[in-house]
Amino acid sequence: MCPAVSRSQQKAAALALAAKRGKVKVSELRGSAKGMYKSMTASQLEDFAATPRKKLPQRVKKKK
Repeated sequence: MCPAVSRSQQKAAALALAAKRGKVKVSELRGSAKGMYKSMTASQLEDFAATPRKKLPQRVKKKK
């Protein structure tokens, strides 16, 4: 699996992973974190969440 491409994606993956591990309630998830929780495995979320944030942009614009 590819690493996260933005800080927003990395943070959402970290939050979804915390919910998978039971540290955060699933009802507290919103937006992309909720979608990641439902569609990805814990190991996939670990790959995204482990991406260093230092050189990532805050957001990536969608391609048309």
